[in-house]
Amino acid sequence: MAKNIKPVYYGEYLQLDKLLDAQSPHSKRYGPEAHDEMLFIIVHQVYELWFKQVLHELWSIHREFQQPELDDRAMQTVVHRLRRVLAIQELMNQQVGIIETMTPQEFLEFRDYLVPASGFQSIQFKELEILLGLTRDTRITYDQASFYSRLNDSDRAYLEQLEQQPSLFDGVDQWLARMPFLEFDDFSFWDMYQQAVTRALDRDEQIIRNNITSEQELNAELANLQVNRNNFSALFDSESYGSLQAEQRVRLSQRAMLSALFITQYREEPAFHLAYQVITALIEMDEKLTIWRYKHAMMVQRMIGTKIGTGGSSGHDYLRRTTEQNRVFRDFFAMATYLLPKHDLPDLPPLLRQALGFHFQQRPKDEGAAPAGTN
Repeated sequence: MAKNIKPVYYGEYLQLDKLLDAQSPHSKRYGPEAHDEMLFIIVHQVYELWFKQVLHELWSIHREFQQPELDDRAMQTVVHRLRRVLAIQELMNQQVGIIETMTPQEFLEFRDYLVPASGFQSIQFKELEILLGLTRDTRITYDQASFYSRLNDSDRAYLEQLEQQPSLFDGVDQWLARMPFLEFDDFSFWDMYQQAVTRALDRDEQIIRNNITSEQELNAELANLQVNRNNFSALFDSESYGSLQAEQRVRLSQRAMLSALFITQYREEPAFHLAYQVITALIEMDEKLTIWRYKHAMMVQRMIGTKIGTGGSSGHDYLRRTTEQNRVFRDFFAMATYLLPKHDLPDLPPLLRQALGFHFQQRPKDEGAAPAGTN
């Protein structure tokens, strides 16, 4: 390991002179400094530092998903860095409790001095959303037409340039669509899974008919079952699935969705271990981001009630709506709609199971050969 030639001093390395001199309460320009404004500044600066680290991790993951192939070594790195992002998100969610030690009246001591600054102008957070795959079509904003006009020229140009690039969502979709095992020799996951679904739904219908005597209840249960049949039918029919995409009810491509289902249903297969961890981590990341939005919305309601935000939004109402709408990997959550219990899944063909597994071929024993298992 190379050793540094010039000694490093702790404060210089961390540039603490800049970091600790970066808090300048605005209230003292107009009179006595509001005591809690320091807390407000530091909490938001810490958020921006964590955003920077999360972006550092996600851009490295994004680069891996832009490659023509994503092998197991790269996948291991992706999973590791996604887990780091999840740990940071957990900390950010807990951090909301720190700012909630400030009372609404203490916030009002300096709030009006901040107009028209707003968290909407956090360029790093907007970069995070765009990098993940939150598009203008899927995003809720309080003023879609003039949102970007509220940014300065350089920030607006930067975000608009980012919107032209493939997102992490795009990379994940393409990675799943490339999965080679949907068709293998004479095996077709599409056909096999559709047959398994049909058998399971037919069995459910028979159970309903055999156990429900009330005509009204029977019709209601059969109607629910038909909804499930329609959901599965759309999954396997390209035209129907395309209609779901056009209606923005799903974003993943049909092949990517089926690959994700295959991986999730047969996650115990060695070749799917890391892929399943990637899917799970993306679900957890979206979930933790949703929790952060919810906590933020509740904190805002606690602090300002029904007042408008400093940036001109409807405050809590706007933030509440973004909690559900501004999500990226919701298709992975919706996969539960299409999952079957293990006992309804057919066994995979032996050749496919072998391709999905790890196999050790022992070397022939001869003179001078290494003991079995050492190579």
